[in-house]
Amino acid sequence: MPPFLLGELEQLVLLAIARLGSDAYGVAIRREIAARTGREFPFGSVYTALGRLEQKGFVASRLGDPTPERGGRRKKHYAITPAGRRAVQRSLDAIRVMARGIDARLETP
Repeated sequence: MPPFLLGELEQLVLLAIARLGSDAYGVAIRREIAARTGREFPFGSVYTALGRLEQKGFVASRLGDPTPERGGRRKKHYAITPAGRRAVQRSLDAIRVMARGIDARLETP
């Protein structure tokens, strides 16, 4: 898949990161997707998508401070990059264009 194309989960992950802002980390991203779509993706799938998005330059990550709640481990926080914003915008634009006027065709048997 060329780097400018996004799969469904990648789109959802980018949108979740955009919504969460500085609170975007793996568990919160997964939770945001589930809350808004009603679909629960396995943790591994979300982290795999995050890795692909980072390789494509669509997200950047940073390690947070260690916390006692996590046994001293650090959370990996994600932020959408300008390239990621452009990619998700192109993807949403394409979906809008393809979906325009389709409602009636989908409703007929």
